[in-house]
Amino acid sequence: MSDEALVVFTPSGRRSRFDRGTTVLDAARRLGVDLDSVCGGRGICGRCQVTVSEGEHAKHGISCTAAALGQMTGVEYEYAETHELAAGRRLGCTARIEADVVIDVPPESQVYRQVVRKEADARAIAVDPAVRLYYVEVEEPQLASPSSDATRLLQALEREWSLTNLVIDPHVLRELQGALRTRDTVSQAQWRVTVAVHDGSAVTAVWPGFHDAAYGIAFDVGSTTVAGHLCDLRTGDVLASAGEMNPQIRFGEDLMSRVSYVMLNPGGEKELTRAVRGCLAKLTAELAKDAGIERSDILEVTLVGNPVMHHLLLGIDPTELGGAPFALAFDTGVRLHASELGLPVNAGTRAYVLPCIAGHVGADTAGVILSEAPYENDEVTLVVDVGTNAEIVLGNRDRLLAASSPTGPAFEGAQISAGQRAAPGAIERVRIDPETLEPRVRVIGSDAWSDEPGFADVRVTGICGSGIVEVIAELHLAGVIATDGTIDGTLAARSPRIVADGRTYAYVLYDGEPELRVTQNDVRQIQLAKGALHAGCMLLMERYGIERVPRIRLAGAFGTHIDPVHALVLGLVPDCDPAHVTSAGNAAGTGARIALLNRSARDEIEAVVRRVEKVETAVEPRFQEHFVHAMAIPHGIDPYERLAGSVPLPARKTGAANPKPRRRRATTGRRAP
Repeated sequence: MSDEALVVFTPSGRRSRFDRGTTVLDAARRLGVDLDSVCGGRGICGRCQVTVSEGEHAKHGISCTAAALGQMTGVEYEYAETHELAAGRRLGCTARIEADVVIDVPPESQVYRQVVRKEADARAIAVDPAVRLYYVEVEEPQLASPSSDATRLLQALEREWSLTNLVIDPHVLRELQGALRTRDTVSQAQWRVTVAVHDGSAVTAVWPGFHDAAYGIAFDVGSTTVAGHLCDLRTGDVLASAGEMNPQIRFGEDLMSRVSYVMLNPGGEKELTRAVRGCLAKLTAELAKDAGIERSDILEVTLVGNPVMHHLLLGIDPTELGGAPFALAFDTGVRLHASELGLPVNAGTRAYVLPCIAGHVGADTAGVILSEAPYENDEVTLVVDVGTNAEIVLGNRDRLLAASSPTGPAFEGAQISAGQRAAPGAIERVRIDPETLEPRVRVIGSDAWSDEPGFADVRVTGICGSGIVEVIAELHLAGVIATDGTIDGTLAARSPRIVADGRTYAYVLYDGEPELRVTQNDVRQIQLAKGALHAGCMLLMERYGIERVPRIRLAGAFGTHIDPVHALVLGLVPDCDPAHVTSAGNAAGTGARIALLNRSARDEIEAVVRRVEKVETAVEPRFQEHFVHAMAIPHGIDPYERLAGSVPLPARKTGAANPKPRRRRATTGRRAP
């Protein structure tokens, strides 16, 4: 019998002959097979689990059984007693090759495992975070060789993991002596520690003995809401999510109001910075509590936000963003200690802020681009992140354009008479009978429609953004709202839902307690918001040289819940086949999560944003013209033929009272008052 055995690893297909008795982990490392291990082959972490692919493998000329890896070792039995080791699984660090074998490395045992980002777009993320854990045994100090604990730690990392040229964070130096001299809870031995190494260059944390917990948070810092996702840096799983209103709202609902506050109140930027950092600190504590983890195990943070949020988060005066030429302080990605942002995490935790693109196209847009990856596709796609300040990206692998439009807070429920945030009790879905003009509604927190028995005990509190979009679109389809946005008062004789409201009319959407109406001013607010968004899209399409877009992706917390057909009926976005208008989820937050879980994605997005063409709507002379046409429902001059092919649109008409659409303050709302 030969002293060597043929070993094939799947799914990589790599193969070679090895001496019998070689461990699976050693064979994998020599072949460059992706097999994880934190403990360095000591049978502690359990990450190197493998299985034997038993049976005939004609392709490789191998017939094998589980016996090809020999008998279970004492280390494996001990691990199985204290941890879960599924039937047929072996620890690659102790299992030895005794015969020709085909070894399967399951996804959870791979260093660069793939996780699906979202169901709607099954793009995988290779989990390769910037921070990794390493378990090492450090030599005890000797009188004959009086080297420091730090030196011996670095020597151990080089000897066991081939890590060189490392530096050690100052706080780790303060904790190192105690960690080395604390007994390992697993083996009750000293001089064994786990360290976190960031980006292969710095030791950022240390724990006594074996430690296998590493987490990160991806934050999306919006002007209205702040959201965070706590992820396991080993698996890529999202363990907890949380969000809350941005406390800066008390200084102004929109971005320019906050810039104005800073301009009118010297030192005001410090108040705004404290507010948003306090919000992030609160969310960090909440996420850790919800996931049941220690905050000291949070080792990495990524953040996205629009330029004003970006600057205020970093403690930078945003005044220059309040007027042309809207100069950013800087536009590159930012790497800093999370402690500089006041986050209650490990002292060595690093934070990464994605790059900005232009004065009103920020790191949140970079997150959207990273998430949707239009730069990888041949087909031109329009990506719209709908929010208080809408970000728009158009293009493909050949060319990318980006802009933002000041839609204001109407889509978030603000400036709407019965508007509210998306919360239980808010109307989110509306259907209106075109004959009787009677509505059916559904609210957040209930699956029942208002004409179904299950709705009887439902409490209705207001109308959220998706609800106001749907009711205006439905009223237009029913002929209640004319092309110019006027509520047709002549229909009051036909339906008690149409009621006088001062000099105009309103529609009673809900006649319970409280009564909820859609007023003429509500319609105007939505017209202003959607007109600005549509105009921004048209500017990009003109610059790109196309009249129609083949595909539209709606992103953002609001964009995710918009019904594509209603968005098109309202004219929120340019005409498109409704089947090709889809949700992208919270793309900005997803981009932050990709950057959290994959360090190479950071270099990728920094390279991509450098070639994005920026279109500043505030100085584009055509913006106002597009805006005026886009005030109409769905549009003043575009018949929306592709939408009309699947949805019967009403005849174009104007109301009895046809007030001219108001000009946007300061043309686009960019300049601070």
